[in-house]
Amino acid sequence: MFQGLSEKLQETFKRLKSKGKLTEADVNEAMREVRMALLEADVNFKVVKDFVAKVKERSIGQEVLESLSPGQQVIKIVNEEMVALMGGVSSKINISSKPPTVIMLVGLQGAGKTTHGAKLANMLKKQGKHPLLVACDIYRPAAIKQLEVLGDQIKVPVFSLGQENPVKIALASLEHALSQGLDVVIIDTAGRLHINEELMGELKDIKAAVKPHEILLVVDAMTGQDAVNVAESFHGDLGIDGIIMTKLDGDTRGGAALSVKAVTGCPIKFAGIGEKLDAIEPFFPDRMASRILGMGDVLTLIEKAQEAFDEKQAREMEQKLRKQEFTLDDFLDQMQQIKKMGPLGSLLEMIPGAGKQLKDAQIDEKDMSHVEAIIHSMTQEERRKPALIKDSRKRRIAKGSGTSVQEVGRLLKQFEQMQKMMKQFAGAPGMGMMGKGKKGKKGKKLGLPFPFK
Repeated sequence: MFQGLSEKLQETFKRLKSKGKLTEADVNEAMREVRMALLEADVNFKVVKDFVAKVKERSIGQEVLESLSPGQQVIKIVNEEMVALMGGVSSKINISSKPPTVIMLVGLQGAGKTTHGAKLANMLKKQGKHPLLVACDIYRPAAIKQLEVLGDQIKVPVFSLGQENPVKIALASLEHALSQGLDVVIIDTAGRLHINEELMGELKDIKAAVKPHEILLVVDAMTGQDAVNVAESFHGDLGIDGIIMTKLDGDTRGGAALSVKAVTGCPIKFAGIGEKLDAIEPFFPDRMASRILGMGDVLTLIEKAQEAFDEKQAREMEQKLRKQEFTLDDFLDQMQQIKKMGPLGSLLEMIPGAGKQLKDAQIDEKDMSHVEAIIHSMTQEERRKPALIKDSRKRRIAKGSGTSVQEVGRLLKQFEQMQKMMKQFAGAPGMGMMGKGKKGKKGKKLGLPFPFK
């Protein structure tokens, strides 16, 4: 996401930072490059024009041009304006003081309403809520069944009345939620291939009947400015409170995410970042701007780590590190915990400076599966004492894991390097994932506990 935009902006700012003093001409040239980068990322042209004008006005001020680090000042201004462009602060769901809170999901067919309804329910459930999913899409084949399957996967109840009128289903679901003590009702409405009066009429009827506390529009980031146009139409006809933007992990230029708040006035509240049912996260404008400008996103990385890592295991691991008892079993545990945090590529983007440093690294998540197979093919004694693994044992382990002797040897070498790195943490409080080794490149410098070429 935003890779092309991010690279172009970082290159522009690198040139700015290399200049000891900035002139108005330098700022103008940089703003031309920023304008082109934003337009190529499919950001709305009016939004680009206003954004560049604001940044330019602030950057040509006396405070910037005469400062000791003018390049850094311009980057700071771009960051602040980008955060403001995307809404300034994270927008949360309006939770009703009197349950149930009613959330109505709307959008075109194929945007991912049903899946993201389940993702939202899953996230709210983890936060201690008791959600109910409601099947009001009576037109799309198997839509009700799909919601029931998803509900079963996340252990959230699904309310359905088959092919009944959607307004009747929505009203009946509120009574069901009250009787069952469920405090959030998520209504999955029908979509169409395009916006029409029939669709809007039905959605307005449901809105009038259930009076939702939140109407969330689900849009596909891959559709670019079409997503912004859809948001504008839905907001004009129905009135929406926020947006769930899907496929923000995909090969998208990201223009919709940067444009939609400025054009519609509606904030992005959640971002879909993968196919799994836990692949949804609150949208933070400041963190997103930081990622785009190559500054990383440490807060999100920490939150993901807190969700994935078991506190008791972390304390046990700290003791092992202090006593220098880190084994291949522990290495395997660490790797499996990191896998829970999400795709490695997106995690690395959150480490400040790592994105550029690891740009040419080939991160193949299949390697992690190979490592797991190799360690599972070892005896308990071999996992505790890798030094025992000589040529004959390597051949046996390679055969048992379906890998090569070279891969086994590479893992043992990486583990040895990691043990050395962990010794550096032995005296430090807590356990760091991102320490710096004395030698080596790429992953070794970052101390990443997973292999890549």
